[in-house]
Amino acid sequence: MSDIDKRDELAIQTDIVEALKSVYDPEIPVNIYDLGLIYEVDVDDERRVGITMTFTAPNCPMADEVVAEVKRKILDIEGVSGCDINLTFDPPWTRDRMTEAAQLELGFL
Repeated sequence: MSDIDKRDELAIQTDIVEALKSVYDPEIPVNIYDLGLIYEVDVDDERRVGITMTFTAPNCPMADEVVAEVKRKILDIEGVSGCDINLTFDPPWTRDRMTEAAQLELGFL
């Protein structure tokens, strides 16, 4: 059994959250995870990661770059075999999806 096979889903999930917290929308000084742009993260039995995410607005000019960065960072995680990203705007993003820290950073609290 290789080291990759020994990694459990919880460790991979933790690494995924860390990776997502390192991705920023260039127009907003808060990471996409704390902004509430990540709706779902799923890791299947083959360690393929599925991410459902959104943007603050459907016409985000940096969407392609942010999605590419998310995919790149997820694929860099030890034990991950692939990454599929599903963009959705249903339900639409609202400020209440943000963490308290993100709201504080942006002056909403």
